[in-house]
Amino acid sequence: MPENTPAPAPASANASAAPAPASAPVSVLGLGMMGTALATAFLNAGHPVTVWNRSPARTGPLVAQGALPAATPADAVAASPLVVLCLLTNDNVDELLTALGDSVAGKTLVNLTNGTPEQARTLSARAEKLGARYVDGGIMAVPQMIAGPDAYVFYSGDEEAYATHRPALAALGGTKWTGTDPGLAALYDLGLLTGMYGMLIGVVQALALARTEKVNAEEYSELLVPWITAMLGIVPDLARAVDSGQHLTDVSSLAVNQSAFPNFLATYKAQGVSPELFEPFQVLLDRSIAEGHAADGLSRLAGMLTR
Repeated sequence: MPENTPAPAPASANASAAPAPASAPVSVLGLGMMGTALATAFLNAGHPVTVWNRSPARTGPLVAQGALPAATPADAVAASPLVVLCLLTNDNVDELLTALGDSVAGKTLVNLTNGTPEQARTLSARAEKLGARYVDGGIMAVPQMIAGPDAYVFYSGDEEAYATHRPALAALGGTKWTGTDPGLAALYDLGLLTGMYGMLIGVVQALALARTEKVNAEEYSELLVPWITAMLGIVPDLARAVDSGQHLTDVSSLAVNQSAFPNFLATYKAQGVSPELFEPFQVLLDRSIAEGHAADGLSRLAGMLTR
């Protein structure tokens, strides 16, 4: 996940919003593995950091590094203009907002809890009613990567609040603005993770198939990695076809794929590997042909999935 991965930039860059000082105070609520990594990154970047967690014992290691412990969520919110939330679920965030009430008024809430676009929009509306500014975020890193060169975070929502606090948020890694719709960061996040999980589905299926004949999985991975890497080269072409709606191809049509795919399913079954991960793709290919798209490329399937 390189830092130079392209993403939309703010349309105006909000030149009117005065950036917060580089060492501005930050409060972090939620100290699981990711929340702890976020708080540590802020501390290492020189920010005064106040921390709170439902289980107070988790604050100990951060306090030892210089963080200030808050006895209550309201105390943590009161300590800083920038409040970063990293809880287990957005249901927990919703419960926290209920408990905090209008104590969040005047604060910027940056919610880095994993969730859905609709949850982000709902939470944004709640925060606004409470007098707070809301920015949603999607973290494209595991905790160990935070503040490293390959970590970045998608942000969306209140653009002025984002511009003001971007210098502080940069302590976590790259900052990528996606738009004023609060749900966009989650959409970008889940979209990239969809691509990752799709790849992993293929990888585990391939390794399961190889192991049916006692092929060494690690050795097989040495073939798998460069093959997948080479195939990723077609992604920009697929994306251009999706954007343009021009799906005709002379490379690998849906008809060709539909004819070949039964061989995969038959081999899985014959080798004792469950086909359940791949059977839905055959159904989609069959539907594409039935609807008259035989000559189109695989890009056609994206539109068929959005009905």
